[in-house]
Amino acid sequence: MARLAVDGTKSIYFEDLGGAGRPLIMVHGWGMDNRCWDGVILPLLAAGHRVITTDHRGCGRSDHDFADLSIAANAADVVQLVDHLGLNDVVVNGWSLGGAVATHAASLLGGRCAGLILTAGASPIYTQKSDLPIGGMPADVEGNVAAMNDDRVNFLTMLATAICAKPPTDAVLAWMAGAFINSSARVSSTLGELAHLDQRDMMMALETPILSVICGQDGFVSPDISRWVAENHPRATGVEFSESGHAPFIEAREGYLAALNDFISHL
Repeated sequence: MARLAVDGTKSIYFEDLGGAGRPLIMVHGWGMDNRCWDGVILPLLAAGHRVITTDHRGCGRSDHDFADLSIAANAADVVQLVDHLGLNDVVVNGWSLGGAVATHAASLLGGRCAGLILTAGASPIYTQKSDLPIGGMPADVEGNVAAMNDDRVNFLTMLATAICAKPPTDAVLAWMAGAFINSSARVSSTLGELAHLDQRDMMMALETPILSVICGQDGFVSPDISRWVAENHPRATGVEFSESGHAPFIEAREGYLAALNDFISHL
């Protein structure tokens, strides 16, 4: 485990877990932390990948008092971590809002990014646009942010219950709710960016191969957004887990690992 200064005296937390293969940077979803990947880390290491996890600004063990908690700032931190570790040919895997971070990071990395994985990614959009009516509505995002800011603990505990399509164990629920509550109250501003996010031009400019992981029972990111990526980006492929909710690394673990390993092996 280590820390990286990214904004003056502020720093983010990361773990470079080893492995001799292509670097795989795992970017967690909104309000969570790098521990969300624990169930897939050992198999990914066993498959030979160099696995690197990190915490967003304001989440987990990264500093919580950043002035800038934006998606763009988190993406720049991923790039700075790549620079710090001297990496090339990296694969960036972003879950949920981490997908927006990963897409932006891939754009900044250019040729140094060998592949982009969007795990139920909130990218390139999250809410409906006039020319692309898929996803939720901006007012829904803004309403959820207001409700969370009004009653944070109860809202986040409720949010944890909706991640999986099938009810998880009490232990898993407690873990997810605890991660949410451990994040800074100010990261609600990061979530609020999803109301008007539009990375379509950024994504379509990428020459990087993309794997879009589609979750058929996803109650957070519309499956149609993930399908749009697979159907519209010229170098994208999709894999769909029809019975999975928002966390395929929990609900479809073996298939998810197989999809990641297959994608990376063909880069």
